[in-house]
Amino acid sequence: MTEVFELWENGTTMTYYKPENKTKNAAVVIFPGGGYWGRAEHEGKSYAEFLNKNGITAFVVDYRVHPNRFPLPLLDARRAMRYVRHYADKFGIDKDKIAAMGSSAGGHLVSILSTYHKAIEGEGVDNIDNEKYLPDKQILCYPVINLYDEKITHIGSGDALVGDSLLEGGNVEMRKMLSADLIADENTPDAFIWHTFNDNVVNVQNTLQYATRLRNVGVGAEIHIYPYGKHGLGLANEEGRMEPHAAAWGDALIKWIQLLEW
Repeated sequence: MTEVFELWENGTTMTYYKPENKTKNAAVVIFPGGGYWGRAEHEGKSYAEFLNKNGITAFVVDYRVHPNRFPLPLLDARRAMRYVRHYADKFGIDKDKIAAMGSSAGGHLVSILSTYHKAIEGEGVDNIDNEKYLPDKQILCYPVINLYDEKITHIGSGDALVGDSLLEGGNVEMRKMLSADLIADENTPDAFIWHTFNDNVVNVQNTLQYATRLRNVGVGAEIHIYPYGKHGLGLANEEGRMEPHAAAWGDALIKWIQLLEW
């Protein structure tokens, strides 16, 4: 069963996916990838349906993308987390067992949702905004993390979010401020991250640098690096995106959730 909720009066929405046979009181809030230009359905709806089949409640957020700039996508992400927590009883979930999940640029959004703590204009409009926005766990699929190093970043995602060109100088200080490999601290939630080693769109160094930062600040993580697979695989089991070895990440995620005793 699905139901659409409006997060703001501007029309930004979130879709609720209710499992037929709920086995856990945890939930996952999903932010699809798309380079901050769009939102890929196979990294949203497909994930939600996969989680539902495993008895887990899911939500897919249609956060704002191009031509909207930072901080609007993050404002939407915080609102989504707060909305789910505020109505946790209605959804039959534990407000302290809510993970955020994102792929590619959506993974970047989840990473700064988990690490960037400055106030944003537009917050505090109602009682919903009194809830905590920080996810209890983060789930990242081939994420963009580093926005400042042209050798490893996904330039298009950073340019779309920040609104200038990295290759023409850009606002490097702002990009560093929005790079989780530099700003994660001991309050960052534990992470599940997967990537493919030969991803030629978002360099695997994004995941490796973030994992190193998490280790250095004492935050737990489970990391899976698969040898092969193009960028944007999603579940890696759908037509045009088949990669059987990498597809094992889905089962690994469910086992990780079970390990959390969620």
